[in-house]
Amino acid sequence: MAGHELPNSQSKVDDKELEQQFLAKIAEEIKIEPKDWMPEGYRKTLIRQIAQHAHSEIIGMQPEGNWITRAPTLERKIGLLAKVQDECGHGMYLYSAAETLGIGREELLDRLHDGQMKYSNIFNYPTLTWADIGAIGWLVDGAAIVNQISLCRTSYGPYARAMVRICKEESFHQRQGYAMMVTLAKGTASQISMAQDALNRWWWPSLMMFGPHDSESSHSSQSMAWKVKRQSNDELRQRFIDITVPQADHLQLTIPDPKLKWNEARGHYDFGAIDWDEFWAAVNGPGLCGDKRMKTRVNAHENGQWVRQAAQTYARKHSGSHRAA
Repeated sequence: MAGHELPNSQSKVDDKELEQQFLAKIAEEIKIEPKDWMPEGYRKTLIRQIAQHAHSEIIGMQPEGNWITRAPTLERKIGLLAKVQDECGHGMYLYSAAETLGIGREELLDRLHDGQMKYSNIFNYPTLTWADIGAIGWLVDGAAIVNQISLCRTSYGPYARAMVRICKEESFHQRQGYAMMVTLAKGTASQISMAQDALNRWWWPSLMMFGPHDSESSHSSQSMAWKVKRQSNDELRQRFIDITVPQADHLQLTIPDPKLKWNEARGHYDFGAIDWDEFWAAVNGPGLCGDKRMKTRVNAHENGQWVRQAAQTYARKHSGSHRAA
């Protein structure tokens, strides 16, 4: 009996040593790479977070893509096309990063399509006017940048490196959106009203993007310990508010929060309570556009099956011709 127990006992010792080496790398700011040993919980956490990020990028193409044919000028149309294309590319970078953890892209998409995996609830809100495209760039991409700059220092190497390029492009998207809001805020009374209405509708959902308060987040504590996350939800949300309020002042638009005010003692803006019931309803339910978003996503995936098959067939033939040569 003892002879059978020894391998298991030795395995536990080895795993403990490997975990200590893993934690030492985390403490010393050494990136964890795909072939390195890692705890299963760390791998699963990364898969969940990276996949949700990737899914958000490709679902996020929809509310903006809806306005490509209705952009007010050719220049705006070209800019929006480029942005939507960037978002598709971000999704591909992130799916590739997730694949280094031993999970296939098709499986990730299957989990999205059958509801096992989620995407950011912000993309279940409708884009009602052209000003919404500016507000998304300014606020939604602005919130994403605050979070993603922190992720450039995440402990997993492939994820951190993907985020460097994504952040550069997202920064351009934020400036593009803010430039749209500047144009509207300097325009006619109708355009100013449209910009204010977009700000009213997108402000609170943008604050919700950072997730629940740290005390109510089921993942934050462990993610911070593993340095998957480098800053807490509440820290990131506060930073976004502190950056964005002066931008709204420059636009001469009013943030829809009567409790918003500068706190000299804290050196930060105080702000009102977030409607977390709305947040959880958007996370756990379809939200305003969730069913529509998923139907569009699944239909696009199924209708594109022939393209993927053709690409795979071409790749096999091309690979065979190289071997023959």
